[in-house]
Amino acid sequence: MADGRHSSKLITGKLLSISTRAGRFLLVLISSLVLAYFITDDSYEEIQYYTLVLLFLSVGLWMTEAVPPFAVAILIMGYLIFMIGQLAPLEGVERTEKYVNTMSSPIIWLLLGGFFLAHGMKVTRLDLALFNASAKAFGSKPNNILLGLMLTTMFSSMIMSNTAATAMMIASVMPFITSLEKGAPITKAILLGIPSAATLGGMGTIIGSPPNAIAVALLEDQGTSVNFVKWMVYGLVPAVIAVLFFWFILTGKFISKRSSIDLKIEQNTDDFEVSPIRRRRVLIILIVTVVLWLTTPLHGWPVAAVAFLPIVFLPIFGIVTSKDFNTMPWDTLILVAGGLSLGMALDDAGIIDRFVGGLEVTGMPPFVIMLLFGWITVVLSNIMSNTATSTILIPVAITILPAFSEDIAVVVALSASCALLLPVSTPPNAMAYSTGLLDQKDFRLGGIVLGLLGPVVATAWVSFLQLLF
Repeated sequence: MADGRHSSKLITGKLLSISTRAGRFLLVLISSLVLAYFITDDSYEEIQYYTLVLLFLSVGLWMTEAVPPFAVAILIMGYLIFMIGQLAPLEGVERTEKYVNTMSSPIIWLLLGGFFLAHGMKVTRLDLALFNASAKAFGSKPNNILLGLMLTTMFSSMIMSNTAATAMMIASVMPFITSLEKGAPITKAILLGIPSAATLGGMGTIIGSPPNAIAVALLEDQGTSVNFVKWMVYGLVPAVIAVLFFWFILTGKFISKRSSIDLKIEQNTDDFEVSPIRRRRVLIILIVTVVLWLTTPLHGWPVAAVAFLPIVFLPIFGIVTSKDFNTMPWDTLILVAGGLSLGMALDDAGIIDRFVGGLEVTGMPPFVIMLLFGWITVVLSNIMSNTATSTILIPVAITILPAFSEDIAVVVALSASCALLLPVSTPPNAMAYSTGLLDQKDFRLGGIVLGLLGPVVATAWVSFLQLLF
């Protein structure tokens, strides 16, 4: 669910030195100023120049990771308030406080509710119980076990962080993997299947991946409401198709000579004993919350309002403590809020309209345009945060296809979950790579196959639904 490229760097131990980061920051800043200067002409207003500088600066910092992604989001909001608000006020636009009000967006609260649920499942070992149940259900055949692991990871990441889902699954299977002979084919199949399923599973729900939340929030600004169930209709089928297809590819490439294997589920002996009452409370809150999300069309309660159930009751029951609250992935929430602010600024300053006016898409079928945006999203998401990529591309895509705004926004968001080419493309990839049992080239299989297939499946499914309804 969460998207933290900085977390990937922490996991792989390849953080940039302070001096290098400072140099990159300075280089990106100078490049942004120069690039904006040469792109603009006399027809550009002063605020448009400032906004272009902000756009180039944000993209450059996200790509080079000279500073953590969440710091770029804070920079965006601060820039909009102190630079645009004071030096180049745009007539007719509301006060610049709106650029920080994105922190109170319903999408932020919806994501926070997902974080609380994920933590509740973790501390009460409901996540491990889910893993144990699925492992037993898929028997002892290697291919079936791999399928069970991938499907369990996929569905887990629809509610909990894809990083947390990957960590849970890899930690659970490592005792089994270490018991195998060196170079066993099933090892690579499992360590590639789990992180890919975790990332692809983010397609399934609004809280499954930040790009999904970005799309819903931007569509809401356009007057289009996408509820929890509607998003599942959009995202669940592409997620399942992509996971099953990659499972088929993995079983074909990493053929196991074993007719059966015994997947032992190990639990650390130092794990504290979970109170049955605590577990039942979390389970009840989880079920009630998910059911209310799924039945939104019946009762009409906003999904963000329902998200307050775990936010309020898990701390009341002592499941989430103040220490736990401080360790929540706040960087992801700030990143989403900053992305929303950047999208507002680009729209307010008229940058999106100018950009779209220069594109030659007249006469191109909507399906082709959506597919092209899907592939562009995959390429950019492999080298920068998929949240940042969605923030930049979704407003442009909506403007290009206003009659299909919902469809193209969903395609871009779903495609953002198909970027799996590099070990640091996603935190789940980085976690699998950190085991030392994979090479960088091993990720090319999923990166290329899913990067090409994912947008096709997403575009085809969204277009089919558009025709159907």
